[in-house]
Amino acid sequence: MKVLLINGSPNRNGCTYTALKEMADTLNQEGIETEIYYIGKDPISPCRACRACAKIGRCVINDKVNDFVEHAREFDGYVIGSPVHYGSAAGGIIPFLDRAFFVDYMSGHDSFKHKPGTAIVSARRAGTTATIDQLNKYFQINQMPVISGRYWNMVHGQNPEEVKQDKEGMQNMRILAKNLAYHLKCKEAAEKAGIYPPEPVEVEYTNFIR
Repeated sequence: MKVLLINGSPNRNGCTYTALKEMADTLNQEGIETEIYYIGKDPISPCRACRACAKIGRCVINDKVNDFVEHAREFDGYVIGSPVHYGSAAGGIIPFLDRAFFVDYMSGHDSFKHKPGTAIVSARRAGTTATIDQLNKYFQINQMPVISGRYWNMVHGQNPEEVKQDKEGMQNMRILAKNLAYHLKCKEAAEKAGIYPPEPVEVEYTNFIR
């Protein structure tokens, strides 16, 4: 079993990475393979709403989002990490996730469906719970179980050294990782017992016009 941890911060080894690394280390101790994926600092174009991905199976914007979608399909669980920038998620991670999840869905792969996911955030002070809600929506629209910890999934600090001093936040990263590992192991056991997720159904699209 493998978990992909997505570092949505422009800083490769900053506060968000520190929290993700704590989770990755705990997942490894639970026998789960991990990879921390850094989205980088390059500008990420937003979705153009052209829906060409439904025809060609990839985004018409030829950047790392397409490579990520192909790579992410190999994993069994996901963690999205972001710093809080001005009361919400970092500027790069939202258009990145918008396009990645939309391309995967419109291309018919549905690679994320029924796989567990969780979001973690880092902040100097505030905006954390709003950002967690913002990131969790990617899981909720894709029928993905959302894994929780014992508190909201956040760490506080201006730099990695201060984050490490947030004992409660770092402890919750470990608890969250163990809960994610537990869910993955239960899912694996269920499949071995012949218990699988519900069969897909044809979606009934309804526009709000009468």
